[in-house]
Amino acid sequence: MRILAIVQGEYGQRHAANIRANGPSQWSVATWSAPRVLPQIIDEPEEFLPASLPPADLLLCFQEDGRAAQLISEVALRSGAQAVIAPIDREEWIPRGLANQLSRWFQARRVPAVFPKPLCSLTEESSGLRGMKTAYQSPLISEFARHFGMPLFEISCERGTGTIRSITVVRDACCGCARTVASRLEGAGMREAEETAGLAHHHHPCLAGMGVDPDFSDTLMHVSGNLTKDAVRDALRRHLACMAPGGATGDPA
Repeated sequence: MRILAIVQGEYGQRHAANIRANGPSQWSVATWSAPRVLPQIIDEPEEFLPASLPPADLLLCFQEDGRAAQLISEVALRSGAQAVIAPIDREEWIPRGLANQLSRWFQARRVPAVFPKPLCSLTEESSGLRGMKTAYQSPLISEFARHFGMPLFEISCERGTGTIRSITVVRDACCGCARTVASRLEGAGMREAEETAGLAHHHHPCLAGMGVDPDFSDTLMHVSGNLTKDAVRDALRRHLACMAPGGATGDPA
C-alpha cells in the first residue's frame, strides 16, 4: 500500500515515523509538508501545492491548521488517493463545517473518507465514538486500521501473583502511544495496570487536544487516555477468561 501523509509539524511527523517503523514492510510512506503560512481562505489551491505529489493509495491528513485542511481535496486528486483518513484530534485543525464539506466532496466522487475523532477511535469497521461512530467500507482504510488506530493489546499474567508477564501490541495508536504504554506495563500488577496505562499515555505525551471538546464535554487527550485504559482492561479480561475453568470470566479488580 502506498501512503501519502500531509504533515506540518511534530504531530504528523511522529505519526509518519511510527507508521514507517512499525507498519508492514510492504507499505511505503511518503510525506508532503504543507506550508505553515496560508491565507484564511484558499481560492486557488494550486498556488500552494507542488507541481507533482507522490502517487498514493491512501491519504493521511496530519495537518495542524484549518487553512491547510482546505488543501486536502486537491492533494487527494493530485496523488490519486483511493481512500482518505482525516483525523480530528483538535477540531480547529479540521473545523466542523469544513469536515462536512470534505465528506460530501469525497462521497460525490465515491472515495471512502473517514474523520475519526479522536484518531485512536479508528477500527477496521468504524470511525469515531458514541453518537459520532460511523461504519465505513474500504479495504484500504481497514488494512491501515488493522495496525494503527484504537489500541488493542494481548496480555498474559503470572498465575498467583497477577503480575503482567508479557504484553503484545496488536494495534498501536498512530502516534506510538500504545507501544509506550506496553513498555511500562511489563512487571506491573493487574490491579494497577489501568492507572499505570493512563499515566504512561499522558507521559508519551499524547498529542490530542487539551481544550474541552464540545462533542465530549472533555478533552480529546482524556478521551484518548480512556480508550487506552479500556484496551488494557479488556485485554486483562480476555486473559482471565482464558484462564478460568469452563471459560468463565474473571475480574482484574
